[in-house]
Amino acid sequence: MTSGQTEIWHNPRCTKSRNATAHLDANGVEYTVRRYLDDPPTVEELRAVLARLGKEPWDITRTGEQIAKDLDMASWGRTAADRDRWLRALAEHPKLIQRPIVLTADGGAVVARDEESLRALD
Repeated sequence: MTSGQTEIWHNPRCTKSRNATAHLDANGVEYTVRRYLDDPPTVEELRAVLARLGKEPWDITRTGEQIAKDLDMASWGRTAADRDRWLRALAEHPKLIQRPIVLTADGGAVVARDEESLRALD
């Protein structure tokens, strides 16, 4: 994560992720791309991103993924005491992370999955 620069955690195979990059391009936003499946975030990076998002790890977890089912994540607790377990799972299995996540140059962040979220980037 580069401070002061917009960054998108991107999966080029994902339509929502491609829509987010198209939105950034259309609005003339300069950004860097992090292919987070190839360059997974560390637990500490996830902590920082969650702080910027104002969310908990379970809020950005793709619980419908087979990996989540295999890990039985639906049964995991969602308290402060459970936070590290979720963070480790996301770091170990980046496919579980909701996409795309856009980290804005002003220190904000958004999970840009819909038009409303994309408009927040303008």
